[in-house]
Amino acid sequence: MLSFNLQEGAELLTEEQPVEKTLSIIELIGSGGLAGQVIIAVLFILLIMAVYIYFERLFAIKDASKIDANFMNQIKDHVSNGKIDSAQMLCAQVNTPVSRLINKGITRIGKPLEDINTAIESAGRLEVYGLEKNVSVLATISGAAPMIGFLGTVIGMILSIFEIANSGGQIDIKLLADGLYTAMTTTVAGLIVGIVGYIAYNHLVVKTDKVVYQMEANSLEFLDHLNEPI
Repeated sequence: MLSFNLQEGAELLTEEQPVEKTLSIIELIGSGGLAGQVIIAVLFILLIMAVYIYFERLFAIKDASKIDANFMNQIKDHVSNGKIDSAQMLCAQVNTPVSRLINKGITRIGKPLEDINTAIESAGRLEVYGLEKNVSVLATISGAAPMIGFLGTVIGMILSIFEIANSGGQIDIKLLADGLYTAMTTTVAGLIVGIVGYIAYNHLVVKTDKVVYQMEANSLEFLDHLNEPI
């Protein structure tokens, strides 16, 4: 009798042990309902756009920042010796924002220094515009993604409240959970995309500023050389 009770108790304990449940990302998204899946799809597209723009701009800015340390010395030597064509040819070979600015200044040699400075500044604004191409899209994504995620949160909560209001006192946990899944998954996805976009945007801004400072420093060096007494 005692052995029977012990065996029966062991079976009850075995049956009452909780079963560990796992949920993959795909199952989590699928449990969010149609509204959640649409918002997740939109956020995924925004993430792909952000990653593409980041690496495309990063490589472009990296190429723009490459310049030979002796570039300005060679330019000054050519200008001092009156070899304007050689200076322009050197700028064309280097083909960076700095070299294009210097080339713009070289083409204005012989005119007042103020006119040369104005021409370089105008060319510089165009170069900065080219460097910042599509970077503003990253800023938009970093701000819009969390809001899109919160939109999914609101939709999910509305669905949950709707199920509670129409349950007649008997709440369907499955339908209620679908609304909560929509709310939570879209919020997390929106924040992830927003964080990625924000970090990518700020990193590109820092990289662009370095190139801009490089352009300004070399332009001033070129203008100072032209202003030197012969």
